[in-house]
Amino acid sequence: MNILIRPIVTEKMERLSEKLNQYGFIVEKSANKLQIKKAIEELYGVTVNSINTIRYAGKLKSRYTKSGFLSGKTNSFKKAIVTLKEGEKIDFYSNI
Repeated sequence: MNILIRPIVTEKMERLSEKLNQYGFIVEKSANKLQIKKAIEELYGVTVNSINTIRYAGKLKSRYTKSGFLSGKTNSFKKAIVTLKEGEKIDFYSNI
């Protein structure tokens, strides 16, 4: 089971990584903090100090078009904010 789905690479997360040494990941909804910590340490070879997790619920979206009323729902997901040990960093762009 793959715990980490993808890293979050946004301007806000770039600021957090520069100032507070924190990185964001979209993770499996059923994963707990210990599993996330183990997966990040194995994949990136860094030491994790702490992890904060946030669960986002899917939102209802609707719009009116020429063909009629369309309604749907966005996906729900779980986000993990990982704080690394001082002096360590993760480079997401090294494999490009």
